[in-house]
Formats: sequence, C-alpha cells, structure tokens
Amino acid sequence: MEAPLHREHPSGSPASAGAEPAYWVGPRHLAGDDGRLYDTVAEALGSLGWTGLTIVRGRQELRDGEGDREVLRSTVLHVSPDTRRWAQWMLADEPFHLGGLPIAWQVSARAEPDNPLAEWSAYFTPDVPGEVLVDFLTAVDAREQPTEPCGGPELVLDAVGAHGWPRDFGDPDAGALDPTVATHVRLGELPPLIQDSDPRTLVAEVGEAGPAGWQAWAEPVPRGGYLWAASFSSSVPNDLVAAFAGSLSSTAPVLRRVFPETTRERLLRAPAM
Repeated sequence: MEAPLHREHPSGSPASAGAEPAYWVGPRHLAGDDGRLYDTVAEALGSLGWTGLTIVRGRQELRDGEGDREVLRSTVLHVSPDTRRWAQWMLADEPFHLGGLPIAWQVSARAEPDNPLAEWSAYFTPDVPGEVLVDFLTAVDAREQPTEPCGGPELVLDAVGAHGWPRDFGDPDAGALDPTVATHVRLGELPPLIQDSDPRTLVAEVGEAGPAGWQAWAEPVPRGGYLWAASFSSSVPNDLVAAFAGSLSSTAPVLRRVFPETTRERLLRAPAM
C-alpha cells in the first residue's frame, strides 16, 4: 500500500463548511473526515489534557519567482500529561504516504518518559473519520501502560464482527471487511518506514517480511484508489487496534457537512435538526 502522492488537503475546516447544511451520515467508514481531521482530533486531545506544541522547522523565503517560494513547515505535536504518548500532525511537513495518500496524524507511545524512542507508532491519512481516530486516542490515553501487550488478533476481528463485518474468506484469522467489501482490516506485512521498536523490524533484510502489523483501508471502487488508509506498527497493543476497529465499524451515524466525492452516492443521510 505504499505509493507517492502529491495532494493538498486542508488542515482545518473548509471555508465553506459552516455554510453547508449538516447531515447525520452512515456508514461512518465511508463518511470521510468532514475536512476537519486536525480540528476534531486536536479538540479531543485538549479535553484530555494533552499539551499542544508547534515546532518550526524551516523559514519562508521568497526567491526569484513566485513558484520558488519555500513553504514554511512546522510540526504540531500534542503530548499527554505523562509524556509517554503523543500525536503529531504531519501534513505540513511533507510526510510519507500510505496507499498513495499522505499521512495526516502519527500517534506514538513509549514505556518510560525518559526513553527518547517510541515503542510503537500508528499512522492515519486524511479522510479517516475523525470520530474513529478520537476513539483510538481516548483508548490510548486511558491505558495506564500504553505499550503493554494485551490480547491477540481475535480482539480486533471480534470488534468488527460484533458490528456485522464478516471475516475475510481467504484468511479468516487475519482479516475482515465490511459487508459491501469497500473497507478492510487486515493483519500482515506492513509498508516501509513504519516505525516500531521490535528488533526484527530493524534487522529484516531487503525483501524479507518483518513482524506483522494491522492495516485498515477503504477502497470504495476496486482499483479506483483509496479513500483513506491506516497502519499500526507491530507492537501496537491489540486492544488499542480493536478500539479503532470497533469505532470504524460502528453503525452509529456521524455528523457531516462535507462528503467525499468517491462515496457521496453511497452514504445514507438524514438532515440534522
């Protein structure tokens, strides 16, 4: 699922979003992020007591032509009170890609505050529903020890199965998909550059499979490109991935003003009063 993409995406709400009517929409895994993925997540982290920091990583300089203007790049980092978990907004910093889509949020955790390296990381592109990412982060925040393993892959598969998602017929022990076959959750080989402390990740030879991790993605039209993608490094505890998967597959509607073009006609809508 690794491919380059040059695409712009708003860091907050579109300017016209406030003028658009609001709808309750389902299914949520095809509802997109309403153009508010940063705002939705940042507001939730603020309510959990996480501190937001902005790290400037470059300067804006006007050179010979307007096309040569260097873009000011910065990282917005949100850190939990115990500093053992953090979430980083990546879009402003030219991130790598999943499924041809740029990474928007990277979430990481470490066992001890004095350890400079993350033990696991999870990555989310634009159009991951903000409610789902918030539920994942709330589970991360609630964990006393965010890196301690908990449960096996069945936790994740049971979480989506409880909402009617069948197992993958070809590999029922490692995958599931929604009933319309648009969205998948799978345990398997991860794309390059996924950061994890598992030493097998560091010593894997070129062409050799490293430790398995969870991935999720929505592909509304077969071979028509991804709506969104998410990757969890091999050390992300299964119960945390299950929190993401359970929220992703939930039948509860979400509030939207902005709809993804590729799924607009597949969404059920009811006006929000």
